[in-house]
Amino acid sequence: MKIERAAFEDLAEILALQKLAYQSEAALHDTFDLPPLTQTQAQIEADFGSQVFLKISDGQRIVGSVRARLAGGACHIGRLIVHPEVQGRGLGTRLMAEIERLFARAERYELFTGHKSARNLALYERLGYRPFREEIISDKLTLIFLEKPAGAKAAES
Repeated sequence: MKIERAAFEDLAEILALQKLAYQSEAALHDTFDLPPLTQTQAQIEADFGSQVFLKISDGQRIVGSVRARLAGGACHIGRLIVHPEVQGRGLGTRLMAEIERLFARAERYELFTGHKSARNLALYERLGYRPFREEIISDKLTLIFLEKPAGAKAAES
């Protein structure tokens, strides 16, 4: 499976995959009002103008994606998604490595996930990310923000 930059024409498929992939996150936190689930086609198209989108395909469909943007020296990584049928096969790790490579000029990398997302937190910590702040969104959801200095190597898997 090859990782490449997504094209504008890929956005509808990425949005559909995003909504599928975030179902488990919503169930875990008992809230289906998450921005990845409510995002519209127009909103993802607007994001495309200011962020780099990557995709990974199995030859027939997009099975993973991630996006990022550089702001104030920090690479803000968001919406790492992998199709539920192929999770646990290293695709998320590969997408993260490629987005970090593309933003090698960043001083640090930053992302966030929900506080109950043990698999996500374990993945990010294995990749060298460390929590640095929390933001309470509701009584059901607290976001954990993680960061990694540029040049820091991922922990051995």
